[in-house]
This record gives sequence, structure tokens and C-alpha cells, in this order.
Amino acid sequence: MTLPALEDITAHHTHHIGAGTEPIPGLMRIETSPREKATPVLMEMIHAVYPHDDVFGEYCTVNDYIDCPPDELFDYLADTRSLEEWTYSLRGFTPTDEAGLWLAYDRLGSETEIYTRTVANREARTVDYHCAWDQGRHLWMIYLMRVVDAQVVLNKPGSVVLWTNCHHPYYDDNPYPETAPPERPVWVGDFWEMFGAGHELELKNLKAIAEYRHRNGLPITPDWMRTS
Repeated sequence: MTLPALEDITAHHTHHIGAGTEPIPGLMRIETSPREKATPVLMEMIHAVYPHDDVFGEYCTVNDYIDCPPDELFDYLADTRSLEEWTYSLRGFTPTDEAGLWLAYDRLGSETEIYTRTVANREARTVDYHCAWDQGRHLWMIYLMRVVDAQVVLNKPGSVVLWTNCHHPYYDDNPYPETAPPERPVWVGDFWEMFGAGHELELKNLKAIAEYRHRNGLPITPDWMRTS
């Protein structure tokens, strides 16, 4: 059975432009690009060496397996205060007067304030950290994380963590310079080229912490986060 895939686009293209050209240039489907045609294109996309900008230009993604039950890992990550433990430089989380919004300090920027709101979905096990340096009105730095049941994708117990950042244009230009400390010499976007390595380092921190607790029968979410 063949479903009516793309027939609306074909009809629109034929009506407005006419036949003879592809309605979506560059679209590769087996109907129009058989394997013999597609294979050289795929091989060209596989390089021995990738330029840094091709890998970490607009998006920065790191992934890892963590030997820890996915629901327990999700619960840990869904608490904003977990960032106090596994991130490289975020410290001193305290609640603000606005519900769900936390204030901390990013030591990368000396005494830089960072505001964080965690948006979590238990059913999908997604944990998104909405953050910003200096001000909490516009949380434009978004850290997108998903915890996957490793039993489903790797056929073994544990979790797979997928983490992606998008290169928001504000990384290049501080949109709120009036809120920045006057003596701070750096902006968060100055570190974008190191996000890949930095996030991989932090993901290894997360892996080490969660696996240690799981291996030793400790709660993944520590008592200090449960009781405070």
C-alpha cells in the first residue's frame, strides 16, 4: 500500500509552476534517487575529518550511556539543584521570588549571576534547562536533554542521555549589556567553540555521579535535595 505522501506539494507545484522540475530541490527519496544514485551522495557525507564548525557550528550535541535507571536519573535531572553537582561551573543555587526560577553563579564569568528554570516532562523524560546570564526576564539559553531507557535502544539496563544546544544569536551579542557586571571581561558566547568539549566533560561528571550512587545503593537524588 502506498500512502499519499507529498501529494499536496506535488499538486501545488504542478498548479503554480508546472511539471518538469522537482517541487522540493534536494529532496532524496528512493522513488527519485535510487540506491545507485544515493550511495555516492552518502559516501561524500562521510568524512575522515570533520571541520569544527560542521560539528559544533549551529548545534552542539553530546550523548552517553549511564548505568542508572532512567526514571531515577530523570528525577535527579528534573531538580534544578542537580546542576550544583554535575556541571563544571554553576554553583550556589537559591530560589528567587518567582516560582520555579533559581539564581546561581556561573564561575566561568567570575561572579556572574545565572538564572535557571527547569521544564521537565516525565512521560517523555525530557529535561530542558532555560537559562540566562545576568537577568531572569528572558531565559534564552536552552539546554535540551532527554533520558532514554537503554533497555529499549541498547538492550541493556540503564539510560542513554541525549543533550543538544542550539546556537542562539545572542551567544554572539549580549542582548542585555546593561545587566552585565561592569568589570567582567567575557561573555558566555565567547565559550561556544568549547561547548562540545565542555558539555562532554559535564556529561561524564553526570555519568560518574549517577553510576557511583547506583552502584553503591545510594539514592540517585541525594538527601540534601530531597529534604531542603
